[in-house]
Amino acid sequence: MNPGRILVVSQSPASRSKRRLLSVRSLSLLVMAILLAMQLTASAQTWQTLVNPPPVPEIIDPVYNYDLGPGGASNPMLLTDGSVIIRNENYFFSDSSVLKLTPDINGSYVNGTWSELSPMPYVASASAQAVLADGRVIFEGGEFSGYENYFTLTNQGAIYDPVADSWTLVAPPSFFVDLYPPRAAFAPNPIGDSASVVLPDGTFMLEDKMSRQAALLNLKTLTWKETGTSTKADLNDEEGLTLLPNGQVLTVDCYTDFAFGLSPTYPANPTNSEIYNPKTGKWTSAGSTINTLTDPYLFETGPAVLRPDGTVFAVGSQGYTAIYNTKKKKWSAGPTLPISPEGAQYVAEDAPGALLPNGNVLFAVSGGPPPTPADYATPPVAFFEFDGKKLIAEPTIPNASTYTSDAIDLLVLPTGQVLTTNFTNDVEIYTPASLKHNPSWQPVVVAAPLVVSPGHSYKLWGVRLNGMSQASMFGDEQQNATNYPLVRITNLKTKHVFYSRTHDHSTMAVASDDLASTHFDVPAAQEPGLSKLEVVANGIASAPWIVNVK
Repeated sequence: MNPGRILVVSQSPASRSKRRLLSVRSLSLLVMAILLAMQLTASAQTWQTLVNPPPVPEIIDPVYNYDLGPGGASNPMLLTDGSVIIRNENYFFSDSSVLKLTPDINGSYVNGTWSELSPMPYVASASAQAVLADGRVIFEGGEFSGYENYFTLTNQGAIYDPVADSWTLVAPPSFFVDLYPPRAAFAPNPIGDSASVVLPDGTFMLEDKMSRQAALLNLKTLTWKETGTSTKADLNDEEGLTLLPNGQVLTVDCYTDFAFGLSPTYPANPTNSEIYNPKTGKWTSAGSTINTLTDPYLFETGPAVLRPDGTVFAVGSQGYTAIYNTKKKKWSAGPTLPISPEGAQYVAEDAPGALLPNGNVLFAVSGGPPPTPADYATPPVAFFEFDGKKLIAEPTIPNASTYTSDAIDLLVLPTGQVLTTNFTNDVEIYTPASLKHNPSWQPVVVAAPLVVSPGHSYKLWGVRLNGMSQASMFGDEQQNATNYPLVRITNLKTKHVFYSRTHDHSTMAVASDDLASTHFDVPAAQEPGLSKLEVVANGIASAPWIVNVK
């Protein structure tokens, strides 16, 4: 969000969103963007539109029965049965609808089909969210609450059970206390669009947006425990969380203390980063990012994605990037984003990132000039890959000229492809130029049943079951990490693909060589006969384990 604008709450629907204003572009700039997209598309056909677009309903105000416009897909999350859920939201409004995309019998998401799930018990945009180790999904808080997306932060939360197709409300941490009392006019409750992460032991960690507080959720009692407060250097606001191979959590400071008058000056060198240690419950400095990844106007930043080589690639809101070496515990400057065809600096002012199977990071950026230096960048949205050394311009989505990076979500699929949403029913699938990966990154099945039966539950053991990274990231809110094992069983005769629902993983640690386990429920529709079982994490599959289904 833009801290500088939060006290101005307009009754115009278009002004209720943080930057959800469609820019009026000059014809020449639009033509340039279209020509660039055509050139890129011609060189590499990597985007595919879903054959079956999501049947998102019209968004209706339940109080006044107003039609608030067509629905759209947002906040995609990968369930542990291989399906994808989305929420119904366009650029200005949202409702409680939740839809599920199931891949077809051949494992194709492009040809997948949709079904409607039980609606959420509350309406909010930009929530903290995660798939838990037991297979359920949690949503906490949100920045824009209510059907009309009024800029009112919420502290509501709920857990979704995909087996029962039901929701359980979660009470917020009672100890969250604001550091900025004037925000009560627009945000009477804590949490808001906060960052969150699932720690290696499966604990869900939630930050409070407007304080230095964080909380750990006990999933059995649904009670919270405070952590890290006294050692956090600045407000949690706008900061993302990246899980590291050693089980600790990295964040890049965004300094919104200055925006809210809690600090008299903006730092001369705004490059501090911090590490949270779950064992001590404390934050310590992770050093300077060298390049500045935030800004003194919007205080935004982009994704920080852990790569298989142990480095974290972080993208900033001024076009700079930085690389954190988790082994040396030191930052270095990354490549600077280029100037867009519109003549503006490409920037990541809230933006998604996704780790591809080949180790590259795909991310979205905004390429249009801001109306003023203190304003957000304008469309179009563009995409780049980072291969560890350089940036590679990639094709963009069909309606790129209308959207900025904050409208985009990226989700790594079990196929190694990436699904993207943008608040419309145009859901696209990105296929990387190469799906090859280093064999040392793939999950390894150590022990599993040799015979399985439809409708029954089993347990398997292996290494790297959670992959090398969270893989799917966003700047601070609406996270959609995929660091958990999926079990895919393919019939050797028919080649038909089925996903078993996994749950109760022994760990959520990334890039770990420790022995781990998960439970998997073979679906009733699983075809009999010899089949190959694969564990998939972050779009990378293990070597086949042959099973007899009977």
